Amino acid sequence: MRPDTPAENVDHTAEAARLERTAGLYPEDAEHLLLQAAAHLELSGDRPGATTLYDRLLASGTPLEKPYLVRALKASNLWEYDHEAEARAIIDGVRAAAPRDPAPWVIVAEALESHDELEAAQDTFTQGTVLLLTDVPEPPYSTLPLLVGRHRVRRMLGAAHDEWDALADTLHSSPISLDELHDPKRVWSLGSDNPAELQAEISRLQAELSAYREALSRPFPVAVLHWSAPELAELTASYPDLTTEYPSHEEHLATIEASLRELATSGTPNLGIVTATVPSYEAFAASEAASPSDTILLPQYATTLAARGLAVAWPPQRGSACWCGSGAAYGECHGAE
Repeated sequence: MRPDTPAENVDHTAEAARLERTAGLYPEDAEHLLLQAAAHLELSGDRPGATTLYDRLLASGTPLEKPYLVRALKASNLWEYDHEAEARAIIDGVRAAAPRDPAPWVIVAEALESHDELEAAQDTFTQGTVLLLTDVPEPPYSTLPLLVGRHRVRRMLGAAHDEWDALADTLHSSPISLDELHDPKRVWSLGSDNPAELQAEISRLQAELSAYREALSRPFPVAVLHWSAPELAELTASYPDLTTEYPSHEEHLATIEASLRELATSGTPNLGIVTATVPSYEAFAASEAASPSDTILLPQYATTLAARGLAVAWPPQRGSACWCGSGAAYGECHGAE
């Protein structure tokens, strides 16, 4: 989510301004675009400017898709320019809200960790881990940073391994073990005059970089297109040819769940759902110089939305609201057997 290109190679201020302008043109993507813009401002050193964007999102009348992620990023940013009290208050609020998304947990825990609040960071990592992974047979990929971060902090505290640390070890794919990567004594090897110690540290850093690149290069989710009832009604009224693709909204929702379950059964990883809007779809069709009635555009549009980071992981986290927007828990709605 945060751009990782070195600041000396990118004009982060200009890039933030470009993203803000784009957010004005595509209000349905404003949350995603303004978060990227805020990250560029942080990298440029303009942390107050980044806070302004976070506040803009939080104060907007449009409900946010990930409000606790925005709050967590704001807290992390505030602490970096001496607004510790406000940052702590926001962190406490995020923890009390117990979001079902792992990202806010990781961000606030790492903020505590980076300011040497190791016990509080461990408690935060643990709280998020227990909430999201208890009785979950297969931890979603998005929860791996939660487990790894918890392992890292506990290693620094000298805590003995527990079942969650063992799970982190199991999911870790690098040839260098987590215990070795998170060894607090590693920092001393960086100042060593022993070539063997320096070479060992270089190997560990290369392994970490390889794992990071692997995470960044993961394919976009296999995304299925979802239309809300009002949007689907508008779509089929404007383009009657699409009624063969979407006979009814109820059948559309049932098809989404059935398709995703079939993909999961076949072993397809990283599944997701992207929510469509008619204006966005029409703009996509125009960019392809094609008619919105052309059904071949629909999967291409879904892939494009996923590539822009708009996919929501399927299935939802345990106890989370159903993806269909009914407001009911997934297990009581489309997740019911």
